[in-house]
Amino acid sequence: MHNPGHRFQAQDRFADGAQYIAGRLTKGTSGRMHAVVDPATGEEVYTYELASTVDVDAAVAAAREAFPGWAGATPGERSDALYRFAAVLADRAEEFARAESLQCGKPLKLTREFDVPGTIDNIAFFAGAARHLQGQSAGEYSGDHTSYVRREPIGVVGSIAPWNYPLQMAAWKILPAIAAGNTIVLKPAELTPLTSLLFAEAATAAGIPDGVINIVTGAGRDAGEHLVGHPDVAMTSFTGSTAVGKRVAEIATSTVKRLHLELGGKAPFVVFDDADLDAAVNGAVAGSLINSGQDCTAATRAYVQRPLYEEFVSRTAALMASVRLGDPFASGTDLGPLISHAQRDRVAGFVDRARGYARVVTGGEIPEELKEGAYYRPTLVADAPQDSEIVQSEIFGPVLVVLPFDSDDEGIRLANDTPYGLAASAWSRDVYRANRATREIKAGCVWVNDHIPIISEMPHGGYKASGFGKDMSAYSFEEYTQIKHVMFDNTAVARKDWHRTIFGDRP
Repeated sequence: MHNPGHRFQAQDRFADGAQYIAGRLTKGTSGRMHAVVDPATGEEVYTYELASTVDVDAAVAAAREAFPGWAGATPGERSDALYRFAAVLADRAEEFARAESLQCGKPLKLTREFDVPGTIDNIAFFAGAARHLQGQSAGEYSGDHTSYVRREPIGVVGSIAPWNYPLQMAAWKILPAIAAGNTIVLKPAELTPLTSLLFAEAATAAGIPDGVINIVTGAGRDAGEHLVGHPDVAMTSFTGSTAVGKRVAEIATSTVKRLHLELGGKAPFVVFDDADLDAAVNGAVAGSLINSGQDCTAATRAYVQRPLYEEFVSRTAALMASVRLGDPFASGTDLGPLISHAQRDRVAGFVDRARGYARVVTGGEIPEELKEGAYYRPTLVADAPQDSEIVQSEIFGPVLVVLPFDSDDEGIRLANDTPYGLAASAWSRDVYRANRATREIKAGCVWVNDHIPIISEMPHGGYKASGFGKDMSAYSFEEYTQIKHVMFDNTAVARKDWHRTIFGDRP
C-alpha cells in the first residue's frame, strides 16, 4: 500500500535515541525496547530504548539548571526566541507533517493543513503573548500603601501528552510554560514520540537555551509517575483519559504541586428543528470523524429534534459512507487508521455490544481490503438508550451516536447528561435559541453552527470530569505563573496606626 520512499525515515533520523535532554538526543537507559508502529500497515518504523527514572532525573536536573537564566530573560528576549522558533518550524513543516502522519496514521492533508500550521500559529501567538504577562495596575488600595501584582514563573514543569495529536499537544504544553519563563520536561506517549523530538530540536535550532525544553519518552507507570511525583517539579500538566488523570492528580496532590488536567470528552451535537440541515449533516460527519474520531472534542452524541431526526440519520449515514479510507500519504485519502490495532478492536467492541440495543445504520466493520492496518469504517449508531454504554462512555473512534429529542429543554438536558464537559455544539438559525444553549450546556467550548475549529487566541479546557485549567490563549498563563502581591509602605512612619491592636494605647 505504501511507497516507503515518501515516508519519514524515523530510524535514521533518531538513531541517537528518543530522549532529548539538555539540548541533545540521547538513548534511554531502562533496558526495555519499544517500537513505533505505522498504524496504516502494522510495520515497525522506529525502535528505541525507553526512558528510566534515571533519565527523568537527568531531564529534570537540566530543566532546573536552565530555569534561572530563562526566567531571568526579559519578556522581549523570550518573545524573540519564540518568533525564531516559529520560523524554524515553518522551514521544516514538511518533515513535521510526514513524521506526524507516519506515527499516527493521519492523512497527510490533515497534518499539512491542520496539525503543523496550527502549531506554527500557536508558537507565533505565544511569542507575542510573552510580552504581555500583565497583572493588576499599581495603586494605593489601602491609602497608606502602594500595591502591585507580579506574575512570576513557577519553576520546572513536568507535562504528559497523549498520542492523538502529538505535535499540537507538545506545543500546548510547552509554549505557555516557556513563554512565562518556566522550563519543562515533557513525556510524550510512547507510541508517538517523533514530532515531540523534532519540536525540541527546532527549539534548540532557534536559539532557545539547552535545558529549557526536555523530552523523556518512557512508560507511564515508571517515567510518567516519577516525573509527576518528582520533588523538583513544581507543576504537572496532563492531557489524557479521565481514569489516568485521577492517578496523576493523586500523585501530584501528595507533593502539593500545581496541577492542570485536560481529560476526556463526550461532546454533544444538538440540532434544533430550525437548523440548516445541510450544514448540520456536513458538520456532524466532519466533526465526528476528524482524526478518525480520536479527538476529545469530536462530535460523539448527536441529539436531533424529532422533525429533522429521520432525515438527519439517513443523510448523515450516506455522507459517512462516502468517506474514503486509505493510505495516509495518498492525496485521495479522507480518513486514516486508528492509532493501533488494539484501539481499533476497542472501538469495534463498543459497536458490536451496541448491536444488542441500538441500530447500526452504516459502518461498524473493519474494511477487508485494509485489514493489515488499524482501520475502522465510519459508523453511525441510532436509537441507543441515553444511559447505554455507547452514549455515556468515551469511544475515541469514528463513531457517532444519534438520538431524538422533543422539547428544547429535553435537548439541553440530554446534552448535559454525561460526566464530561469539554466541548459541545448547537445548531439553530434562532439567535435566542442558540444563545440559550451556549449558556446552559456545561462545557468549556460551545460552538454555534460549527464543531471543531480552535484558535490560538481562545482557551481550551473543560468542565466536570473533563478536567480543569486552560490550554492556549492568554488564559493559559493562569496555569503557568505564580501571582505575587507586592505592598510598599508610603508613610515612612515607624509606629503604624494598626499597631495599636498589639501595643494598645502606649505612646
